[in-house]
Amino acid sequence: MSLKESLDKFFHISERGSSIRIELIAGLTTFMTMAYILLVNPIILGDGGVPPEGVVAATALSAALATIMMGLYANAPFALAPGMGLNAYFAYSVVPFIAAILATRNITDTEPWKIALAAVFVEGILFIILSITKAREAVANAIPPGLKYSIAAGIGLFLTLIGFENAGIVVSNPATYIGFNIGAFTEKGPMIALIFILVAGVLMALRIPGALLISIILAAITSWALKVSPPPESIVSVPHFTAAFQLDLPGLLDLGIATAVAIVFTFFMVDFFDTLGTVTGLSAVAGLMDERGRVKDIGKMLLTDATGTTVGALLGTSTVTTYIESAAGVEEGGRTGLTAVVVGLLFLLGLFFTPVFTATPKYATAPALVIVGLLMAQTISKINLKDPTEAIPAFLTIAGIPFTFSIADGMALGFISYVVLKVASGRWKELNWILILIAVIFLAYFLSLPHIQASALG
Repeated sequence: MSLKESLDKFFHISERGSSIRIELIAGLTTFMTMAYILLVNPIILGDGGVPPEGVVAATALSAALATIMMGLYANAPFALAPGMGLNAYFAYSVVPFIAAILATRNITDTEPWKIALAAVFVEGILFIILSITKAREAVANAIPPGLKYSIAAGIGLFLTLIGFENAGIVVSNPATYIGFNIGAFTEKGPMIALIFILVAGVLMALRIPGALLISIILAAITSWALKVSPPPESIVSVPHFTAAFQLDLPGLLDLGIATAVAIVFTFFMVDFFDTLGTVTGLSAVAGLMDERGRVKDIGKMLLTDATGTTVGALLGTSTVTTYIESAAGVEEGGRTGLTAVVVGLLFLLGLFFTPVFTATPKYATAPALVIVGLLMAQTISKINLKDPTEAIPAFLTIAGIPFTFSIADGMALGFISYVVLKVASGRWKELNWILILIAVIFLAYFLSLPHIQASALG
């Protein structure tokens, strides 16, 4: 049997109406649309203290392993990598919060990012357990659609705010908390960011694959050419796994049960529902649903995602999740796991270009953050804004995430208010025990914060 015949038989390529050529093109297209994470993730997690060169290696390898597993095990044309939004939650919410606790307790024998990695690892294990049991369906069905959509939209605004801040477009203002940088049209960094946000928009309007990646590369090259930031000293290097196996599980437990549960729970909630929504939407387009509207082999897909998160934490990166950018490859005709395997192999190549990724300035990644923020915020249109018991919790979530600079706090406001409004309006039958339990966990988290702070100070 020839290689072509073997691939066709293993991946059911002909059976799904595709070809090896189409699968290869689809894989390249998907990689082009999501390879920006290799440039963005080291900057975001680097802000949280994780060694950037270690993040590049962890990002590339975790994405490669998880995506190849998706192809070989689930035979689905979907790619995975450290998720946008969850990396921001890791770096800008969890790490500073842990750092504050460690500082008040005068603990110096660990680092906040190592404890945060432990939380991601635990979340991955929890996800694996749910993925191999029927509990995943119970949890998935327990959360109302409005809250799911509002979390995505809130994270989208959060990413946009981070992109504007990284670009120097938005700055701190003592009178208004934040404000527009009056030098945004005269300073080279912010100007480059603004120009290439528009460039990314034009490329997307023209339906050019890899629009975000192209805009980041062009912004970085422009920055290096204008000597706004130093260019990479070399192009290729040996991978540096300086963030691998650095997670601190004892440190996570030392934070206290309520705090540790809240952090892990938020990672899990966002990862689980982001993955579920992405996989469901992509499967519908790829023809991977049965006659009853159920996703074929969804258990394998969720287990792959969960495994990717767990392995990613061990390697030194935030939560690994299925990427909606996989839709680009699906639109090119990708229908089998061969598409995913191609993406995974291309991510492996990224292991050897660390100098380029770490030399990319923050403002060059602004196009990706802003545009991804837009794509995520589009879920607002799916929320029932005419029902106050649905609209108010959704709005509190959407506004709470960027305004508190915390995904966890925004989610907590949404879940607690949802339960309270349903009960107070006499519609308590629309609730379920899982949803109530989630609200109680978040409420306990809020109520425990003063105690945590007081005990830390004491």
